[in-house]
Amino acid sequence: MTLLQVERSADTIPAIFLKQAARLRTRVALRRKEFGIWRRITWDDYALHVRWVGHALLAMGLQKGERVGVIGENRPEWLYSDLGIQSAGGITTGIYATSSPEQVHYVLDHSEARVVIVEGEEQLDKLLEVRGRLPRLERIIVMDPEGLHAFSDPMVMMFGEFLTSGRRHEEAHPGALDDRIAGLTPDDVGLLIYTSGTTGPPKGAMLTYGNVRFEVEASLQPIPATEHDEVLSYLPLCHIAERSFSVFLAVHHGYAVNFSESVEAVPENLREVRPTILFSVPRIWEKLHSGIMLGMKDADWLKRIAFALASKIGRAYAARRLARQSIPLGLGLAYALARVAVLMPLRHRLGLDRVRIALSAAAPISPDVLRFFWGFGVEIREIYGQTEGTAMTTAHRIGDVQLGTVGKPMKGIEVRIAPDGEILARSGGVFKGYFKDPELTARTIVDGWLHTGDVGEFDPHGNLRITDRKKDIFINAYGKNIAPQYIENKLKFSPYVSDAVVIGDGKKYLTALIVIDEDNVVKWVQDHRVPFTTFSDLSQSPEVRKLIAAEVDAVNRTLSSPEQVKKFAMLPKRLYQEDGEVTPTMKVKRKAIMEKFGDIVAALYRDT
Repeated sequence: MTLLQVERSADTIPAIFLKQAARLRTRVALRRKEFGIWRRITWDDYALHVRWVGHALLAMGLQKGERVGVIGENRPEWLYSDLGIQSAGGITTGIYATSSPEQVHYVLDHSEARVVIVEGEEQLDKLLEVRGRLPRLERIIVMDPEGLHAFSDPMVMMFGEFLTSGRRHEEAHPGALDDRIAGLTPDDVGLLIYTSGTTGPPKGAMLTYGNVRFEVEASLQPIPATEHDEVLSYLPLCHIAERSFSVFLAVHHGYAVNFSESVEAVPENLREVRPTILFSVPRIWEKLHSGIMLGMKDADWLKRIAFALASKIGRAYAARRLARQSIPLGLGLAYALARVAVLMPLRHRLGLDRVRIALSAAAPISPDVLRFFWGFGVEIREIYGQTEGTAMTTAHRIGDVQLGTVGKPMKGIEVRIAPDGEILARSGGVFKGYFKDPELTARTIVDGWLHTGDVGEFDPHGNLRITDRKKDIFINAYGKNIAPQYIENKLKFSPYVSDAVVIGDGKKYLTALIVIDEDNVVKWVQDHRVPFTTFSDLSQSPEVRKLIAAEVDAVNRTLSSPEQVKKFAMLPKRLYQEDGEVTPTMKVKRKAIMEKFGDIVAALYRDT
């Protein structure tokens, strides 16, 4: 091992991780909930498991640059596997736990993975169904053996046995893993992230250790995390956003990662963990907002009045902060009283009282939702980026937030607008390319500039404003450009609307497909004694239609005439990732929705 190798490997995630673990040792690195109790995992334990995974893969003959698949929900073993794979010189290839057997087959076949690590019986079943068509697959490792104690298969190994093999390899070859880590360079690919996309098969984006290191350093100003922070991990770990907060930034700063039991358990886990950093996608912030608003409707009259007054004071206070104006003495005193009497107790009840860094990304969020939380004392800032740029391109800085924008380019990142409005980015975070697809890579990176596929503009202060996805903007029958996301976000601000798809390409007027928010609408119909049995009944109820019509009318009053939704239909089902209707970060797949519900769309434009 040469001095140059050591210096270059020091910039890789595995090397940074082991250095942090050696420094923090008995500090808490991870927490998971088992049988109702949060169990702590120290940095020492974390590093031990990572090393055993790495050694186990070396024992299997894993060569530098080979891909290893990981499928499962957020849990410590996912992180052990991820960092262990990288430490052994492999490339972690994450697969969404909600993937179908065919989707699992596609990623493993395309990535040519020799080994795959799966969560438990459910994911193992998918592999067993498709392994006959995966000639390169040699080993399946199962993290959780529950329900599999009597199962036996020469290709399948339980995680405990896997770790034992790693421990034995380390005893026999104590310096083997360190040598492999020392041989890594910033130019080496460490991650193969298959973008879910809204059209076509997934594409494997190759991210290098240099990409990751650049993004971590660029994030230090907008995300000033410390080793004393806590995060709640619940978004898919194979997505670049959650990977950034649960692995990259956690390893760099040394803060603790708490694993949520499930997405459904996030509200409960928030109250238990009370994180100091909360990164989320818009859907979660929207759900929290609607929950608060509907909860207040059920409160007694005194609480409703107190909340309304405190919210009004909070919004006025936040508006001046956002405008960077001085706070009048009277407003400051009123806000202090509202904060102590109403806002902080409510934040504590929701688990948001310790949040000091609140972030939203992965999809556009309504400025109305942001204003609500700012008035509530949770100062959400937006981040913009994509997998191909290693997650982050622009961000709101603390004290420099302009709602309706996604902030300014981060340190070392150049952003410009192409003549057709597309956002282009250039930085050390731009990915190496798409795995086994040089033609698409050449179309995506041109002269060093990443073509994002998003359309936007800069405001007079240098903040980037996203208009829409380039492929989603359409022109109506009168030649006017329509950006549907702007209208959809306004519709989703309603507590009764979960999703909306605005349509109107080449049409004389706009229509919308709406998915109702089941929890909130169920509560409304129960309060109004409206009978129903299934989701379909609920969505087709005349009373519910009147409720949603009122929400659409309210939005239309804030829009210009060409942007107004003239007709709408409520979809008779929830949207599921498994059905190909939404991405893992809960963005609607517009093309899939249009194809699946084409008859409903046609009916909206049929003459009556």
